[in-house]
Amino acid sequence: MIDPRLRDRVAVITGADSPLGIGAAIARALARQGCKVVLASRPRTPPDTADHVRDALRADGAEADSLAVDLAEPTAARAVFDHAESCFGPVEILVNNAAHRAPDTFRPDPVRGLVTVDADVLDAHHAVNTRAPALLIAEFHRRHLRRKAGWGRIISISTDTAPGTAGEISHLASKHALESLSRSAATELGPAGTTVNIIVPGPVQTGWLSEHAAARAAELSPLGRVGRPDDIADLVVFLASHQARWITGQTLYAGGGKRML
Repeated sequence: MIDPRLRDRVAVITGADSPLGIGAAIARALARQGCKVVLASRPRTPPDTADHVRDALRADGAEADSLAVDLAEPTAARAVFDHAESCFGPVEILVNNAAHRAPDTFRPDPVRGLVTVDADVLDAHHAVNTRAPALLIAEFHRRHLRRKAGWGRIISISTDTAPGTAGEISHLASKHALESLSRSAATELGPAGTTVNIIVPGPVQTGWLSEHAAARAAELSPLGRVGRPDDIADLVVFLASHQARWITGQTLYAGGGKRML
């Protein structure tokens, strides 16, 4: 058996709102390796599904807590790390998984389900998908240096359509920016012992794919199926592991996707 050496590491996972989502799967996977996990999720009206994820983790014996926080607020990064440290100690693993997504278009007469790009739409996406991860990475690094730590892992979750496509203008632009800032962080944080990598999933069924869309995506996949949240969670565990200690600044395309030749 391979020991990833993650026991008692403290991990923050953003965007773990849904029990069926990628964030919840990542939290479960890290908890199974002995990590202490903090779920940073957007504020919701009751019932709070992030609390359900937390409670399920605790029921399985994991050390877990959750924090309802609006990542669009500039002070959110400090609040997330303060909360995690008060619960379990210094954060050593950060997973940037949260995403704001509202389909939009450049067309002035959008079809149903889309809105026309404007300043508010752009700002809402970049606040959560770009600015928040950048501030979280900066806060991670400040605290890492302050305690003179020598081990850290940051993993950002993007999407295989981040290079751009119709009907997802702001979402994909902000995710592409996330990839860029993560690669820059890999260069700057490496000397302090922190690796930074990006996972780019193909279509993953978290409840958003219709039966027809899932079947079509499966036909286009080299593996003949759409992704499952656990597929991404297992990659996060690997990139966080001791075995991935020499991997940084890399973009891992999962499930084939548009970059497969």
